[in-house]
Amino acid sequence: MPLLLVVLFVVVPLVELFVIIQVGQVIGAWWTIAILLAGSILGSLLLRSQGRGVWRRFNAVMGEGRVPHREILDGVMIILGGALLLTPGFLTDVFGLLLLAPPTRAAIRKVLVRLLSHRVVYGIAGPAGAAAYGGGRRMWRGRGGDESEERSAPGRPGDEPDVEGTARDASSPRLRR
Repeated sequence: MPLLLVVLFVVVPLVELFVIIQVGQVIGAWWTIAILLAGSILGSLLLRSQGRGVWRRFNAVMGEGRVPHREILDGVMIILGGALLLTPGFLTDVFGLLLLAPPTRAAIRKVLVRLLSHRVVYGIAGPAGAAAYGGGRRMWRGRGGDESEERSAPGRPGDEPDVEGTARDASSPRLRR
């Protein structure tokens, strides 16, 4: 983690400064400043329009009673992309545009889901899930993705962790995308 912070707060600004100086020497200081300013304005406009679209989809999915996992990932990428576009620099502008453009955001989302899916814990909650899986027993995914280890559900016997009754089984076709 400390190496990531050094890269983020030391290396990236130094590389950005180098690129800005090189571009300034080629096209001139005023044009460089104008391009950086236009990138910031474009970033704020894209952030607003893409953010509104994701917010509408988020509310629609929540209204349908589904988990807005795709919309949450899109929202995080849009916020990060907008912050990168508002930051002065050419390299951050390129990465910000990639995160704000819907086609590239979809590709990045697929990669993120593949990379992070092994960290998701699937649980069974509520009486239907407990009855279907042996009275509150759960299958836990190991590091390799195997479901061989079985443990008791946390909490006291009879506790129902899903108060609203909105949890769905991870193997449900509605949850797959």
